[in-house]
Amino acid sequence: MTKHVGDKTGSRPVIGVEIGGSKLQAVLGTRQGEIVRLQTEQAHPETGARGIIGQVESLVRSLVEEAGTQHRPEAIGVGFGGPVDSSPGTVIVSHQVEGWSDFPLRQWFEDRFGLPCVVENDANAAGWAEYCCGAGRGVRNMIYMNIGSGIGGAIIVNGALYNGQGRGAGEIGHTYVPNLWDASKSEGPPDKLEYLCSGWAIERRLRSIEQIPEGSPLAELTGGQTDKINGPVIAEAAARGDQLVHAMLDRAAEMLGIAIANVITLFHPERFILGGGFAQVGAPLFHRVRAAVERYVFPPFRGRYEILPAHFEQNVVLVGALLLAPQV
Repeated sequence: MTKHVGDKTGSRPVIGVEIGGSKLQAVLGTRQGEIVRLQTEQAHPETGARGIIGQVESLVRSLVEEAGTQHRPEAIGVGFGGPVDSSPGTVIVSHQVEGWSDFPLRQWFEDRFGLPCVVENDANAAGWAEYCCGAGRGVRNMIYMNIGSGIGGAIIVNGALYNGQGRGAGEIGHTYVPNLWDASKSEGPPDKLEYLCSGWAIERRLRSIEQIPEGSPLAELTGGQTDKINGPVIAEAAARGDQLVHAMLDRAAEMLGIAIANVITLFHPERFILGGGFAQVGAPLFHRVRAAVERYVFPPFRGRYEILPAHFEQNVVLVGALLLAPQV
């Protein structure tokens, strides 16, 4: 290793793991959330939970071996892309990958590596990272929402991560909003926010169009091939003023705004942090979402909250996993 890991008290490093629907990441770092060594792989959801857990084992084992005996990690924190029962560290279900239901993930890590482990929902891990050392610093109450392969959320109340009955809370993606995608109707039947506005849902919707308008920024970025549309392409097309992408953002932001306004109306946090891959569309998305929230939020709360981008971007779950690693 080019850098020894340990805080000022001389404690040993910890490992943070992110298990998502599209990517897998593992890091060696400190309990303060500092990432020292990062390993990343594309997830292969078609292999199911069995294939993905094999990928995760390889990533973590390489970090343990690299750390060596002298700097052997002392704990593991995990952010999993789906609801978990945090007390036993058991996966409840994955909405993107088959085979995870009732999987004893904490026990699996402890058996494989002989290290104490904490397993949390990835949005909870991300929200805790943003609250402790990201865009949520300095407030008492904060909501985090990620828009990635799915949509998740985390609730911070009076400086503590709120986890309901231990099986998660803040599942914003599984609340219902009007379906505004059909331009021929004012609205369609209500559907889950995640099914309508996750990164994957929006990519699929754009890929389903018959033809990308010639000469448009989206056509230039993809060569006119819809199968090349992905999150980074959408973000760049939005930055270049692509009309088709902007029309899509108008409708997505309206649905997201309804959901966010409902959450703010219920909890009235000082800050609402928006992260995940799709949030990196940036200003073209954020100014639309902020405007929609202002239309729908409880009027006395207007102007008394902030909607900010996540500070940590792609590494937010990993930082949270490091922070949540159990004390030994």
